[in-house]
Amino acid sequence: MSQTINNLKIFSGNSNLGFAQKVAESAGIPLGRCSIGRFADGEVQVEIHESVRGADVFVIQSTCPPTNQNYMELFIILDALKRASARSITAVLPYYGYARQDRKVAPRAPISAKCVATLLEASGSDRLVSVDLHSSQIQGFFDGPVDHLFAIPTLARHWRETMGHGEDFCVVSPDAGGVERARAFAKRIEAPIAIIDKRRTSPNEAKAIHLIGDVKGKTAILVDDMIDTAGTLTQAVDSLLQNGAKKVFAVATHPVLSGPALTRLKESKMERVWVTDTIPLSEAAVEMGKLEVVSVADVVAEAIRRIYTHDSVSSLFN
Repeated sequence: MSQTINNLKIFSGNSNLGFAQKVAESAGIPLGRCSIGRFADGEVQVEIHESVRGADVFVIQSTCPPTNQNYMELFIILDALKRASARSITAVLPYYGYARQDRKVAPRAPISAKCVATLLEASGSDRLVSVDLHSSQIQGFFDGPVDHLFAIPTLARHWRETMGHGEDFCVVSPDAGGVERARAFAKRIEAPIAIIDKRRTSPNEAKAIHLIGDVKGKTAILVDDMIDTAGTLTQAVDSLLQNGAKKVFAVATHPVLSGPALTRLKESKMERVWVTDTIPLSEAAVEMGKLEVVSVADVVAEAIRRIYTHDSVSSLFN
């Protein structure tokens, strides 16, 4: 590196401490010392136990469920660091909660992703680092820099090394909005793509309508940015098998896994689901046995190093 890392510090909230420890270890520095607790009435209490004066500080916090609690924890940590005279503060959100509320979908509806961006900056964040934002336009909600990292290269490399590549596979986007993501994965494993045309009837409810492309006799790989209730994925599995796919796998960055997700995945005919560690898996999710975790901690650590040394982050994915 072009300079020492004496002034680089990494702190973490409680939402995904294991991931933060992996990032710090990969970056070659210890995780910053702080305590995060609750007062008797539930209010967040934060204490930073080392000097951050003049330091470039990165705060890792996945804003996964309980989303509001994790966001509030992050806001208080950012404020504490700002008041402790940190030179710069970067909020590292492996998973950006509220990202799906990125536009007005009805009259008098909020744009909650923008509201969160405003709160992050007001709390002291100078910069955002996130992995696979649900919508790239969220970058425009921030006045400061945003480094949008991608998990697809890591997932595709792992797939290629483990499962192979070529025309025997077909990468499938579960909706029209995810075509670019599916194409990026397909390019790396040298496979064709297909698209499922679906119509969403209400939030968290979707119905697969039509398959565009040929999966007959192939191993289908569904690629998405997140798995929430798993309704989209499990309906897609049935559609792909009906259209002649031999087997169906799924690859997704963020394992939100809310509501009936685990039950649906367990009962589905999907062979296996590959996810990253941007969100920690529950004990029940681990015990289910269908989920395989591919870590993106090294990617986040390298991005942090490059931001600190003023090197290119985008070249990580070239």
